[in-house]
Amino acid sequence: MPERVVVGLSGGVDSAVAALLLKRAGHEVVGLFMKNWQDDDDDRYCSTRQDLIDAAAAADVIGIELEAVNFAAEYKDRVFAEFLREYRAGRTPNPDVLCNAEIKFKAFLDHALRLGAARIATGHYAQLRAARGRFELLRGADGSKDQSYFLHRLTQAQLARTMFPIGNIPKREVRRIAAEAGLPNHARKDSTGICFIGERPFREFLNRYLPKEPGPILTPQGMQLGTHIGLAYYTIGQRKGIGIGGTAGSDGKAWYVAQKDMRANALIVVQGHDHPLLLKPSLQARNASWISGAEPATGAVCTAKTRYRQADSGCTVTRSGARPTRAAR
Repeated sequence: MPERVVVGLSGGVDSAVAALLLKRAGHEVVGLFMKNWQDDDDDRYCSTRQDLIDAAAAADVIGIELEAVNFAAEYKDRVFAEFLREYRAGRTPNPDVLCNAEIKFKAFLDHALRLGAARIATGHYAQLRAARGRFELLRGADGSKDQSYFLHRLTQAQLARTMFPIGNIPKREVRRIAAEAGLPNHARKDSTGICFIGERPFREFLNRYLPKEPGPILTPQGMQLGTHIGLAYYTIGQRKGIGIGGTAGSDGKAWYVAQKDMRANALIVVQGHDHPLLLKPSLQARNASWISGAEPATGAVCTAKTRYRQADSGCTVTRSGARPTRAAR
């Protein structure tokens, strides 16, 4: 049935085609452009101004209204503050996951409901399926563009109000639809990276918010190879940018970040991508989010990955406090 749907228009082709398809399906569509970053928002690194221009141009062709709303305060409080806390703790957060849960499907959803929307829609490559009275989040049909990974913290209440109009369409088809419809952003390059950092050097950005705290770069045996600039600036598994390339005594294998000793402020590095310290039979996941609303039973067979582009690995789920078996990976 036709509904009033508020679509998050980012300026990109995906959200524009999502709005176009909903309009063609007979829905009453309203576009909403979200401004989520306020600090140093200029044309050098941030594209907010151009994004809004592109979103407005697409909305004009589609024939829908466009409203711009500023969620910068909510973003800084709910997403960016947590981003910095995680880095201080020595971890590497993914702010896009938190942004989806706290901004795009919470602050945005609340605003859309105040506008009288029945549901919201975005240009994510993901799919929904209603089964047994619940909503299942499925991968997008285009495996190379699937974004369900970034949506894993959404709840049943959020998914019940959400639509993913292009989730079952390959990216090339999305661009074809946009071009045939005359959307001005049909050939626009896809955005990559963290939205509030843009194309700027990451360390340069992080240094504005986190102080540098130099410390030793050590081998597992305690040999010092150099000095790091601060544990927050490194990621487990990192190979480039450590600053010890060509260190005397190396056997030609690349160095990798293996551990962070937060108490000693030491960065532990090893050689070779297959070093034992880089290979773990299990991992502990904190702050787990179960889309179904209930966690799986201990021993459930699943697949898992820790990075967006990483291939799935088979695993079994073990409750915290129980010792995982060697088969659990």
